[in-house]
Amino acid sequence: MEYSHEYIGEFVKMAQNGDSDAFAQLYSLTFNKIYNYSRHYLRDEFLAQDAVQEIFIVALRKLSTLNDPTLFIAWLNQIAFHVCFDMQKSLKSDYGEVDSEILEEICDTKLSSNPEASTFKNDESARLKKAIDSLSSTKKELITLRYFNNMKIDEIVNVTDMSRSTVKRQLQAAIDELNKIMKG
Repeated sequence: MEYSHEYIGEFVKMAQNGDSDAFAQLYSLTFNKIYNYSRHYLRDEFLAQDAVQEIFIVALRKLSTLNDPTLFIAWLNQIAFHVCFDMQKSLKSDYGEVDSEILEEICDTKLSSNPEASTFKNDESARLKKAIDSLSSTKKELITLRYFNNMKIDEIVNVTDMSRSTVKRQLQAAIDELNKIMKG
């Protein structure tokens, strides 16, 4: 269930005034989205759990610096991006490239009763995952933010510190590249 920014902002104000129950409520309202983002970005369940812990620790420590409580979600997304980026960067420098995993499939009971449709969907999902993995890291990140995390362009601008026009241009280039790969 999506909550309004104003609703979440009320909990932020209470948490900024020292109400630990309010921060616990913020955690419960945002945990799934932050975990799913971290899991997709890092492609490792255990790293994602570590990232989520770090994200909420940073958020708790820096909550007093948030001037507009209604921007909590965008602010938290920005923290998530930076924590995951730093974790991935340190992994690459320590261990080389991290092996990618197949995107998790969402089970559709209607497809499971039709093996042919299910196989086709799995094949298409694998092709799409491979196509996304072939993109540059910037394009891959933008596709992830926009289509897997359902972020709006303005939220992506805030998270990535790119200009609006750069985000739109890079997203369109990524979509064009994916279309070319999927059709070819």
